[in-house]
Amino acid sequence: MRARPLLVLGLATVAAAASAAEAAAGPAPGKTFPVAYVFTFLFLMLGPFKIIGPFARVTQGADAATTRRIALWATVFSSLALALAATLGERMLGSYGIPLPVLALAAGIILFIVALLGVVQQFKAGPHGEDDTAPPPMPAMKLALTQLAFPTIVTPYGIAALVVFMALSPDAQGRWTIGAVLLAIMLMNLGVMLVTRRILPVLALVLPILGAVLGVVQVALGLQIIHNALRALLVI
Repeated sequence: MRARPLLVLGLATVAAAASAAEAAAGPAPGKTFPVAYVFTFLFLMLGPFKIIGPFARVTQGADAATTRRIALWATVFSSLALALAATLGERMLGSYGIPLPVLALAAGIILFIVALLGVVQQFKAGPHGEDDTAPPPMPAMKLALTQLAFPTIVTPYGIAALVVFMALSPDAQGRWTIGAVLLAIMLMNLGVMLVTRRILPVLALVLPILGAVLGVVQVALGLQIIHNALRALLVI
C-alpha cells in the first residue's frame, strides 16, 4: 500500500518536470499561460514536497484522528487564503494600475531567491536546518493555521504567481481552469499529508533527490519569469 501514494506523487513529479520543458520557453508577452505552465508553477510553489517534513514534525506524537484534522484544516485554510488572495490581487491590479510585467518580475525575483536559498541549504550539514523536536501542544486548528497553512503551503511567491495567472486569464473559463488546477494541487497536498506517516521511511531516501531536482527547476523558472518580465518591459 505504500507504493501507491508514492507512485501518485512520483507521477505528479514527472508531470511537473515534463511540463517544465514547455514552461521554460514561457508565453510571449501579452499572451495567456498554457495549462502545463500553470500546473508546473503552482505545483512547484504550492505542491506537497515542501509540506511533508513540516507536517511530520507538527503531527509527531499525535493520534490518527488529530493528524487527519490537522491535514484537513490546513487544506481548507490554504484553499480559502489562495482564493482570497487571487480575488484581492486581481482587483488591486485594476485599482492601483500595477503593470503585469512588474508583478511578474517581483514574483520571479522572490521565487529565484527562495529557490536559490533552498538549493544552497541542501549543502549544509544537518537535516536542512529543521528541528526534529515536537512543537508545543496546540489545538489542531491552530497548528494547521500557524504551522502549515502559513507559510508552508501558502507562499508569497505562490500567491504572486496565482495573481498573475488570474489577471492574464482572458475569460471566466480560463479562471475556472486555473481554479481547477489549484484545487487538484490542494487535494494532492491533503492526500500526501494523510499518508505521510506510512510513506515517510521511503520518502526519507527519495525526497533529497527530488528536492535537489525541483530546486534547480525552481531556480531556472524564477530566472525565466524575470527574463520574460524584462522582455515585456522592453528592457531586453
